[in-house]
Amino acid sequence: MGDVLKGAAIGMAAGVAAAWVMQQFQTAAAQGVKKARQSMGLPQPTIGPRADGRDPQEQQQGEPSAIRAATAVAERVLHRPIPKEHEETAGAIAHYGLGAFCGAAYGAAAELTPHVTAGHGTAFGAAVWLLADEIAVPALGLSLPPTKHPRSTHLFALSSHLVFGATTELLRRAMRDRM
Repeated sequence: MGDVLKGAAIGMAAGVAAAWVMQQFQTAAAQGVKKARQSMGLPQPTIGPRADGRDPQEQQQGEPSAIRAATAVAERVLHRPIPKEHEETAGAIAHYGLGAFCGAAYGAAAELTPHVTAGHGTAFGAAVWLLADEIAVPALGLSLPPTKHPRSTHLFALSSHLVFGATTELLRRAMRDRM
């Protein structure tokens, strides 16, 4: 059994970095799909990954779920909405905050039982996708129910979270091995 606090701190740092990598992956994948469709002369889909990397449910609800989450917290805690000019920043804080939280939990759990790192972090990424994207976000009213999205949306989100999980594990292991 390792040092749980050290694992949590390392996992937190890895989770923040992995959230950034995930966002870059989403943007690159969406732009790649757009370019491929253009080169084949196909129309751009109205559903599926967008060229800016934002989830299709954002198209349907107008703003990213991270911004909707930050707004919901602000309204419940501060009893006022986030000013429009600060929504992007609040959304980023929510996105990276969740990455930090999930990474910290993962890092601590990895210290207690190495089985958590199964699949080099991809099992963790899949769990985050299932618990956050498929269950919590819709349950909190921050997105449409999962049944209202096409399979391509779920696969895009799952692949993004697999990147998140694998990156978290890669960075966690690299930092843990140095300490």
